[in-house]
Amino acid sequence: MNPPDSIAALLTRRHFFNRSARGIGTAALASLLNPSAVLQAATAAAKITANSNGILQPTPHAPKAKRVIYLFQSGAPSHLDLFDPKPKLIEMNGKPMPESLTKGQRIAQLMGQPLNCVGSRFKFKRYGKSGTEISELLPHIGSVADEFALIRSMHTEAINHDPGVTLMQTGHQQAGRPAMGSWVSYGLGSENNQLPAFVVLSSGHGQDQPLLSRYWGSGFLPTNHQGVEFRSGAEPILFVNNPQGISPEIRRRLIDGTREINSEHLRTVGDPEIATRIASFEMAYRMQTSVPELMDISKESGAVLDMYGAEPGKVSFANNCLLARRLAERGVRFIQLYHRGWDHHNNLPADIAKTSKVVDQPSAALIRDLKQRGLLDDTLVVWGGEFGRTPMNQGDTAGGNYGRDHHMKAFSLWMAGGGVQGGMTYGSTDDFGYNTAANPVHANDFQATLLHLLGIDHTRFTHRFQGRDYRLTDIGGEVVRSILT
Repeated sequence: MNPPDSIAALLTRRHFFNRSARGIGTAALASLLNPSAVLQAATAAAKITANSNGILQPTPHAPKAKRVIYLFQSGAPSHLDLFDPKPKLIEMNGKPMPESLTKGQRIAQLMGQPLNCVGSRFKFKRYGKSGTEISELLPHIGSVADEFALIRSMHTEAINHDPGVTLMQTGHQQAGRPAMGSWVSYGLGSENNQLPAFVVLSSGHGQDQPLLSRYWGSGFLPTNHQGVEFRSGAEPILFVNNPQGISPEIRRRLIDGTREINSEHLRTVGDPEIATRIASFEMAYRMQTSVPELMDISKESGAVLDMYGAEPGKVSFANNCLLARRLAERGVRFIQLYHRGWDHHNNLPADIAKTSKVVDQPSAALIRDLKQRGLLDDTLVVWGGEFGRTPMNQGDTAGGNYGRDHHMKAFSLWMAGGGVQGGMTYGSTDDFGYNTAANPVHANDFQATLLHLLGIDHTRFTHRFQGRDYRLTDIGGEVVRSILT
């Protein structure tokens, strides 16, 4: 090919991609600035999923849930001390674990240390008509046992916190993929154009790994689908308030001017990300009025505050659970709560009792509150961490003390509302709580089930990036149909 022909061909390709991108960018902007159009399409179809372009398509089943509240217990709660009683482990306390279970296995930081059994110090009690066995540490959660399905056979490949949290939140251990809430926002949008579709709240402290903002990032999806972190205090969202001396009228003019410049740039280069930037500015402006009212829980009745144990003006898991209900009422699609304080490598009996007390009452109050308001039927509530804890002791055992290390082969998680059967236990572990024994549920199976309840077929819900179709469940995932209504 001679140089003139090469230049002509290059210009032709450039014009083609430029014009194509303009059309994509314009469509993206129209969708972002008119989210109700997406919602109307979803409502009309009643059965939805999205293709790689985010376009809603019919699916074989109708959604049971409209929204998700995920109470993520960061640091990995001990299933053996909370949800999975093991009399055999108590009987074997202080004795070596059977080598048939541990030989050649990945056992986190316990490698090279004596692998001795340690049974739970805490008693278990049967709750509700279902008789679900739950630890004495969680009496409030036990009181709503008939509302949730307890999965005792969760498992994962991740053995450390960061890859564990990343896998549970994004479907893969490696960083950079969209969070579950971002996928749901991308596929379903929001029912309220005054608030983001994906909101994050955090609480707690301890020796756990830090909470990283990429846990609620949008990855390769448009950035307007990333989680927005709401904080307690005078400024619930960083930088969303007007600077001193800037009135709402001035702010409106600034946004309008910026929008005109960005729109012209969008028409010129056609980059869809410019459309998300325009939409983000508009959302920030609307949140200046919607968020302060939302975050003011002092307007709730004394009875409601007491039920949660919430205190206006404080940062707490109780306050965040109450805020989650308020967000659900307002049509927020995915509400992610993170509570730290579960990484109990030593001094577990004392520390797990403290953390359990903090989360027990608010978790149960959220279930009750949603139910009495008629919201539980179409709200899926999830409670669980990134993995479990070892049946073997870690740390000092003097005076009945003990600790537990990270354990990926078995842990517990519960789901309530939104199309999940209440009062049932699914799956089991062996006599030591070491391996799953029946009906194993992988992290991707859990994610496939969550999407299914929202009316989304996880195998068809993909996004093309760098030449490959990606999905939340990566290359795995099976819907756990036995827990569905």
